[in-house]
Amino acid sequence: MQNPPMHRIVIVATDGIVPADLATPCAVFGCVRLRDGRPGYDVRVCGTSRNVDAGLFRMRVRYGLAELARADTIVLPGIGDLDAPVSDALVRAVRRAHERGARVASVCSGAFLLAATGLLDGRRATTHWLATPELARRYPRIRVDPDVLYVDEGRVLTSAGAAAAFDLCLHLVRRDYGSAVAVQAARASVMPLERDGGQSQFIVHAAPSPDGSSLAPLLLWLQKNLHAALTLDDIARRAAMSIRSLTRRFREQTGTTPLQWLIRARVRRAQLLLETTAYSVERVATDAGFGSVTALREHFRRVVATSPRAYRRAFRSKRRGRVAA
Repeated sequence: MQNPPMHRIVIVATDGIVPADLATPCAVFGCVRLRDGRPGYDVRVCGTSRNVDAGLFRMRVRYGLAELARADTIVLPGIGDLDAPVSDALVRAVRRAHERGARVASVCSGAFLLAATGLLDGRRATTHWLATPELARRYPRIRVDPDVLYVDEGRVLTSAGAAAAFDLCLHLVRRDYGSAVAVQAARASVMPLERDGGQSQFIVHAAPSPDGSSLAPLLLWLQKNLHAALTLDDIARRAAMSIRSLTRRFREQTGTTPLQWLIRARVRRAQLLLETTAYSVERVATDAGFGSVTALREHFRRVVATSPRAYRRAFRSKRRGRVAA
């Protein structure tokens, strides 16, 4: 049987583009491989003109805006000058593509390009926290959230600053191909699996230091012990900290609480088991550390927005067998 056509990602380059915002989706989507080794995406860069001025350099793109008519997903990277006029041709092309059924995502200040199309009107959205007041002022019909890493509104998505672009892209990979493929994409990008979109933009990423302030060893221990019935006291004892200090460090370094981090990690473990094994939902709940199917269903639906059984039907791998712990 012939393989279906690849999902086509079209990234739009405009004059004044922020180079990192262009490079990140190119890198993440470009490294995605399905379980049979095929590329997950056909990634193309198009321009509002064939020669794009990126400030420190100029680049010549292979495709024009006509490529948006064949896109499954369109990515609008950030721009350096928020006052630069937005191309009418770009606005029309993005709107037509979205009406046809394409998904549209913006990175950082690319939200201003997306807002110009009207597709964010009445929707929740984000951008870099420094630009959120201006986005709200210019486009009062948008419900601007200045705190989160990214916002998923179905076929319209927005992300915060440059690092959040990795989170958004990996989130889209997970939506398209499931947890196992997203994990491999994260590893290929030398990135942790995407953070929760609702996490704060204001995360202090403390570097490892001799005083033991980095949580990296603790997070690795938690990842290896997701099946255990861990309490906040257990985690604090392992970290040799008070619960108060542990909670503060977690918020600084991960943007969430210890128990919320643990729940999300367990949901991700459950996703992998549902995709790659024939385990019953009851065994998945036990192996992922939820203790009961009811708890698994509750947390799974909150994080993934579907049930474990529906997720398995959508993303079940043809390869069965035990996954490594």
